[in-house]
Amino acid sequence: MTLDLTHARLLTGRSLRTLSRQPAYLLFTLVQPMIWLLLFGQLFRRVAELPGFGGGNYLDYLTPGVVIMTAMMSAGWSGTSIVQDMERGVMDRTLTSPIRRSALVTAGLTHQALVTVVQSLIMFATGLVAGARYPGGYAGLLIVLACAVLIAVVFAALSNAIALVVHQQEALIAVSQFLVLPLAFLSSIMMAPALMPDWVARVARFNPVDWAAVAGREALKATPDWGIVLERMALLSALAILMAWLAARAYRSYQRSL
Repeated sequence: MTLDLTHARLLTGRSLRTLSRQPAYLLFTLVQPMIWLLLFGQLFRRVAELPGFGGGNYLDYLTPGVVIMTAMMSAGWSGTSIVQDMERGVMDRTLTSPIRRSALVTAGLTHQALVTVVQSLIMFATGLVAGARYPGGYAGLLIVLACAVLIAVVFAALSNAIALVVHQQEALIAVSQFLVLPLAFLSSIMMAPALMPDWVARVARFNPVDWAAVAGREALKATPDWGIVLERMALLSALAILMAWLAARAYRSYQRSL
């Protein structure tokens, strides 16, 4: 276990050093979510007045959803670094070294989790400046961060597994784009379930993006229903473990193909 953690720490440090040389990547992944938050927050602010929405400030509703969406979108690109390592021969050298396969998975997901925390804090600050308020306080913010990290782990693990199977940037990007927008729109990120078409509301119940958005939004309320929060977080945790296992299996499958 100690050796696994040491390998994971070293690999995570390598990834973070690579990111520090390309900080524009971190900002680039925030451009679209910023547009969603600032533009849609103003464009649809009167939606909160509709019967069934529940009232309040629309930005209060939208901000935690956009934080979750940012985590999903950013994590969907996680596998691109694996494809790049394959193309440069780094992956083959790594897999023939004594590095534990579990450490490869842990390092990749830890890196994505840290990136997600930074991005989420930036989005929270942007929402605050734009007019959003967080009655749930620091406890609510921490829950949203935890939900964002869990959804990032789910999609980063899936992205890594796909990268190890398809070996191509184009295919990975196509799969990522195929998943991201449908999952975002088939959730309550932007719209209260009461105002959705019935079939969309039913699909959203099985959507992990919706689990994260609902848990985070509930935690930010002045009086949260912790049952709802814990239930959604438990589902996200189970799915994150499953996706991490899938990524580990993909590493082993790729190694056997060498």
